[in-house]
Amino acid sequence: MKMAYTFRAVWAFGLIIFSAANVWAMAQTSKIITLPPPRLEGGISVETALQQRRSIREFSESPLTITEVSQLLWSAQGITYQGRYRTAPSAGALYPLEMFLVVGNVADLGVGVYKYLPATHQLALMEREDKRSALATAALDQSWVRENAALLVFAAVEKRTTVKYGLRGIGYVYIEVGHAAQNVFLQAQSLGLGAAVVGAFDDEQTRKILNLPEDHHVLYLMPVGRPQ
Repeated sequence: MKMAYTFRAVWAFGLIIFSAANVWAMAQTSKIITLPPPRLEGGISVETALQQRRSIREFSESPLTITEVSQLLWSAQGITYQGRYRTAPSAGALYPLEMFLVVGNVADLGVGVYKYLPATHQLALMEREDKRSALATAALDQSWVRENAALLVFAAVEKRTTVKYGLRGIGYVYIEVGHAAQNVFLQAQSLGLGAAVVGAFDDEQTRKILNLPEDHHVLYLMPVGRPQ
């Protein structure tokens, strides 16, 4: 009996080690990237950020850091309360917005298209390709859509809101993206970064470049980088 018990214990221990090793291996090969936690204190006041905020369309070639990217994404759609409420208000707390990051020059983060996962403050790699030039073409060849360190893409799944509010919900979605974009503007100012919003682009072409589902409507492109 004692030998059988020992065998079972060794077998169980080995199974635990094997399972842990598999989990670790999956984590290493997965396309999920955990972002640094957001800071809750900044270097300037809200009033100063409001006074200094400008749309910046000329950027240096210096990279952003992954910590800065983390802070920008959190400011747009990060979780702040009870595991679900976010930095930007949403009609009925239905959260139709989806955030994507198009990386061109971010330290410790490869080029490509990523989806932001607010619940876990992570990025999911969607495609390992620099899409900035293609997006600039879709955006009437606006150079700042190409010449930046990264692009924040605001998209919306409108039915999440219209299912409750009907056609009026579409207006609520557009109000919400304004809230989120202003958060990013103020956060960028606090970090000493430059940003601008771009609303002139071919909707369908932009969605296809990013390989987004048909129910995702791109509302804003937001190039970000270090001011020249």
